[in-house]
Amino acid sequence: MKTICLYFQIHQPFRLKRYRFFDIGTDHYYYDDFQNEEIIRRIAERCYLPANRTILEMINSSNGKFKVAFSISGIALEQLEIYMPEVIDSFKELAATGNVEFLSETYAHSLSSLGDPAEFKHQIKKQEDKIKTLFGVKPKVFRNTELIYSDDISTMVYEMGYKGMITEGAKHILGWKSPNYIYSSCVEPHLKLLLKNDKFSEDLSERFSNYSWNEYPLTADKYISWIANTPEPEQIINLFMNYEVLGSLNAPETGIFEFFKALPRFAAEKGISFSTPSEIFALHKPVDTISVPYPISWVDEERDCSSWLGNVLQQEAFKKLNEIGERVRLCEIRRIRQDWYYLQSSDHFYYMSTKHIGSGGFSPYDNPYEAFTNYMNVLSDFIVRVNAQFPETIENEELNSLLTTIKNQGEEIEALEKELAKYKKKAAKTNKK
Repeated sequence: MKTICLYFQIHQPFRLKRYRFFDIGTDHYYYDDFQNEEIIRRIAERCYLPANRTILEMINSSNGKFKVAFSISGIALEQLEIYMPEVIDSFKELAATGNVEFLSETYAHSLSSLGDPAEFKHQIKKQEDKIKTLFGVKPKVFRNTELIYSDDISTMVYEMGYKGMITEGAKHILGWKSPNYIYSSCVEPHLKLLLKNDKFSEDLSERFSNYSWNEYPLTADKYISWIANTPEPEQIINLFMNYEVLGSLNAPETGIFEFFKALPRFAAEKGISFSTPSEIFALHKPVDTISVPYPISWVDEERDCSSWLGNVLQQEAFKKLNEIGERVRLCEIRRIRQDWYYLQSSDHFYYMSTKHIGSGGFSPYDNPYEAFTNYMNVLSDFIVRVNAQFPETIENEELNSLLTTIKNQGEEIEALEKELAKYKKKAAKTNKK
């Protein structure tokens, strides 16, 4: 019996304000609050809220047969809590149905898996805590930022306790193989993998509203019939996409909401079910391993990471960011830690890409060079603040050793103070007698 695994990504960065060179050392607030609020409210009203209502209706009208998975970055959840708490409430309502699975990811939607393994694992733990706090569940399946995956990343994910991960079904990795099966990591065979079906996913994310597409208009019964006609042994169809497909990338007048509402009925007629990633991993075994020596993603024709780290601007910014990671993790100042997460969002590096000039890709900057200059000004101020806490003349290992010593001494002093208080109390009782 064929099953559809439908997964949506939700992420919004904290966008930076215009930050000049002369602001370094004087202005420590980096964000464009007006733009961030305007964008999150607009997308929530056009996509998140009506889409959540649609998903809930689909679950109820199908008697619980429709299921879906979400991956929501921690900093997107923060913005929703600040500006649109009703969206959080609607996700809690979906969580209560038991038909929605929340996946784990990097808290900041960061590129830490490509440059800072310690930060990568730290953010996964922070994201797990966030999902547990808001929705009362611990994620069982991992998906990395923009579906970035490699053999090395699979090892880190497996070490974090995950037995399942989702990623891109890149043609240069699969070759003749189909994405419609479960695979496993070649270096961690116990880590199962679900791979995105590009064709069926992009029919919705890229072609649904394209009037020049030879299959336009796409109807739910036609779409389900395509899935039903895939080879019989291919039982798993993975549809991975941004949630903005519903209402934002495809406006309501395109019929996208009606299309989704009709999917469960036509799927049932063809004997096709819906499953969450965890359910699929529990019921199916891998048919083979896949080897990914170099990182892949679900972006651009190349399906690599060049959109974020493909030019010298991006590489320099990423290098400078990673150089201070160990010091920031030693810091307990809440504001510094918060800025650290916000500055790691992959979006900042995407805006520096020279691949998308003139292609219509969204960026708050006029060009990638402006994006680089603005980001580096902000990062320079941030580095000054970190160095004010931990002078750069002290090596990281020496600093870590000193802080450990101070911590141990503090704990010893605290223990002695407790013991002293106990003796004082005992002495006071003796004097009373």
